[in-house]
Amino acid sequence: MRGVVLISGSGSNLQSIIDHADAIDLSIECVISNNADAYGLTRAENAGISNHIIDHTQFDSREAFDQAISETIDQYSPDIVILAGFMRIFTEAFAQRYCGKMLNIHPSLLPKFQGLNTHQRVIEASESEHGVSIHFVTAELDGGPVIAQSRVSVLPGDNTESLAKRVLIEEHKLFPKVIHWFTQGRLQLKNGKALLDNTPI
Repeated sequence: MRGVVLISGSGSNLQSIIDHADAIDLSIECVISNNADAYGLTRAENAGISNHIIDHTQFDSREAFDQAISETIDQYSPDIVILAGFMRIFTEAFAQRYCGKMLNIHPSLLPKFQGLNTHQRVIEASESEHGVSIHFVTAELDGGPVIAQSRVSVLPGDNTESLAKRVLIEEHKLFPKVIHWFTQGRLQLKNGKALLDNTPI
C-alpha cells in the first residue's frame, strides 16, 4: 500500500515506520516536512525516499499552505497519509480531503492532554499514567476517533525527559502495528467511528 509521511522534527517515528515498512506492507512514496532542518529528512534520504520541504512560514494563510501540501501529497496517489510528529494544524477542508485515510500519533492518552507539552502537563497534573494514542484525523485537533493506545506508568522522580523517553518506546511499537491494520484492510473510519475487523473500537 502506498503511503506519504508528514514530519516536523527528528523523525524517530518515521524511522520506526521505515524499519517496519516491508513487514507492514507499506511503500513510503515520499516524506514531507514543514521544517527544512528536520532530521527526519535525512532519515528519508538515507532510505532512498523522495522528500519535500514545504515551509509554512512562506505562505500567507493556512489554506494556501494546506493547498501546497495537498498538491504534493496527491502527486503520489497515496492510500494512507501518516502524520508522524507533524506540528501544524490543518484546516477542516484538508482534514475532510483525506478523511478515513489519515492517521496521527499523539503523546497522551486521548482525550486527555490534547495539544502540546503533554509530558510536562501530565507531571504537573500528578497523573499516575501516561502514554500514546493513534487516531484518525478529523477537523478537531487531536479529536478524531482513537484507534489504539499504549500506557506507561508515571514513576516517582520522573521528569519530562525520562517520561518522554518511555512513551517514545511505546510510540515506535504501536504506530507500525496500527498502520499494518490499515494496510491489511482491517481498519476503517465509518460514520465517525474507528472500526477494526468491522467492530467498533
